[in-house]
Amino acid sequence: MKLSQRAKNLEPSVTLAAAAKAKALKAQGRDILSLTVGEPDFDTPENIQQAAIAAIKSGKASFYTPSAGIPELCQAVTDYLKRNYGLTYDTKQVIVTDGAKFALYALFQAILDADDEVIIPLPYWVSYGEQVKLAQGKPVFVEGKPENHLKVTVEQLEAVYSPKTKAIIINSPSNPTGMIYTKEELQAIGEWAVAKDILIVADDIYGNLVYNGNHFTPITTISEAIRKQTIIVNGVSKTYSMTGWRIGFAVGDEEIIQAMIDIASQSTSNPTAASQYAAVEALVGPQDSAEKMRQAFEERLNKLYPLVAAIPGVELSKPQGAFYLFPNVKGTMDLCGYSDINDFVEALLEEAGVALVTGAGFGAPEHLRISYAADWETLEKAVARIHSFVENKQRK
Repeated sequence: MKLSQRAKNLEPSVTLAAAAKAKALKAQGRDILSLTVGEPDFDTPENIQQAAIAAIKSGKASFYTPSAGIPELCQAVTDYLKRNYGLTYDTKQVIVTDGAKFALYALFQAILDADDEVIIPLPYWVSYGEQVKLAQGKPVFVEGKPENHLKVTVEQLEAVYSPKTKAIIINSPSNPTGMIYTKEELQAIGEWAVAKDILIVADDIYGNLVYNGNHFTPITTISEAIRKQTIIVNGVSKTYSMTGWRIGFAVGDEEIIQAMIDIASQSTSNPTAASQYAAVEALVGPQDSAEKMRQAFEERLNKLYPLVAAIPGVELSKPQGAFYLFPNVKGTMDLCGYSDINDFVEALLEEAGVALVTGAGFGAPEHLRISYAADWETLEKAVARIHSFVENKQRK
């Protein structure tokens, strides 16, 4: 049996691969501290759990739902956007998906033809490029500059624009950097995209996880023209600690959303029913648990940042949101005698017992990603191990 070329060309997710390896080593009895996967370490809030249980007990979770999602959840999404963005959408402009990842996948399948181009700022979430390729599109990467906190500018976008450019992805706060685009930066990018008739894909999944007085501006709120040119992708996984429930959503142009619904109807059919009822409660129910988790992430960031920044050779801007640190460790690798980030990350795993994600999978081979979505004891021990590893390597 011969595999398809698209399957053979597909790169596996470096985050999931790193997490899987860490789990395998733990299962062998190894003392491994894993800071790999981007998922909150908290249990899903009790009120959300109870909403799912009630749906199961009532029988509502026993059957197929509409491919677009249950009406209650589509309405909850529009209510959420009204409350948080100040924008009004019709439920016909909403699709609920099996995680925000599938929302992105269905979107690219809906809008891309062969060789259509999607501009993706570097560093980028690991699945963007692969999903574009699966839709027969071409990812066009633009490297954010260190002096701009790894964010891209209109001048850089203009330099890679072509008649085949179909969309641009804006992820703010960013995975992996945790940096936020300012309103002025977003306005410039948005107006450029509108002038070029380029679809804006706004990955807002970390929009509620912002710290230390920083502010997240949804690009859709800047002008009506930009809003009409934008598809919002979001979900409940990060804000409400619901990664395992697999509920995301996309909102925007009704024609595009309907095409995504048609694709979902022929692929996943519908998201899990019980998870949808839980997501209704997440979006419209009390928000105090979500705020407590946000505060916990903020506290971890403020305690962890100086510890990581103190590791010899590290260069690091303090993140403004999400739950990742993305240090440049080229200087650290030089001190330790490594020239390849993958070898360095492998050595940290094997010799220090700390599992991290290589920056190579994010398009930044001088960086590594540290997830602080873990308890403080684990974070503190892990960074201490990394620091000791570096110091020991320097002495050899």
